Amino acid sequence: MYATMLMKPLTLRVQRRYEIVSATAFALSLLLSTVTVHAQGDVMIYPKRVVFDGAKRTQDLGLANTGTDTATYQVSFVQIRMKEDGSFENIEQPDSGQSFASNNLRIFPRTVSIAPKESQAVKLQVINTGSLPPGEYRSHVYFRAVPRPLPAGEIPLMRPKDTSSLEVKLVPVFGVTVPVIIRVGADSTAVVISEMGVDFNNPQQPQLMFSLNRNGNMSAYGDLTIDYISPSGQRTRAAAARGVAVYTPLLKRKVRIDLDNTAKLDYHQGRLEVNYETVSAKPATLARQELVLR
Repeated sequence: MYATMLMKPLTLRVQRRYEIVSATAFALSLLLSTVTVHAQGDVMIYPKRVVFDGAKRTQDLGLANTGTDTATYQVSFVQIRMKEDGSFENIEQPDSGQSFASNNLRIFPRTVSIAPKESQAVKLQVINTGSLPPGEYRSHVYFRAVPRPLPAGEIPLMRPKDTSSLEVKLVPVFGVTVPVIIRVGADSTAVVISEMGVDFNNPQQPQLMFSLNRNGNMSAYGDLTIDYISPSGQRTRAAAARGVAVYTPLLKRKVRIDLDNTAKLDYHQGRLEVNYETVSAKPATLARQELVLR
């Protein structure tokens, strides 16, 4: 039994799960206010997404422990749905138009222990894809941190028992997910930017709002740049975001991004230009749109 708290809804997804070990009855608000969280190690994973779209059958995920303690992770697959606001939720069955990749993937090893300042590779292998219909198949590799056992002789902190209340012990479990995508056939995906506008509700931090509208048979993935163009034609970078995805079967992702508030740019005149480009050695434009400011 667990609850999940989403830390950051981007391509690299961090989870913190609370596994309930024992229960007696306490008000939920009091329980949550007294939880102390301790992270196990600091792991860096590269790349942040894996795509199989050609003859290559294996790829590696590199894990590096930048912390001061040995970190142990159990490796498995999870299935995830992207919502319009860019956040994620775990699912068991695919949505209409969504296909999972885990049945056509092998991963090994399934458990990794990494000493401080050391690294290790986890290998992904594509299998049995010859009969797959054209389209995109996606699952996420889940690296679940295994809590460290207490050192020999160490006794956990005990509190006096209060038989009039319920006692609950929560064990925080940290994890990271990385999308793994198998693509079969030609990519027919196209993206259109719409519903652009500037939010001035916080005068100190204006935000640009817009939607990425995806259609076609595969996900969209790229970098966003927003340029401010003054009435005289001078161009200034106002914002940027790397690795922005619109995963199948989602048709629209709503984006909200802070605009530069340090360059004395006047967002009531001129133009804002949004560019959404592929992530590659030679970026290609996925979508471009302008907003005339008033």
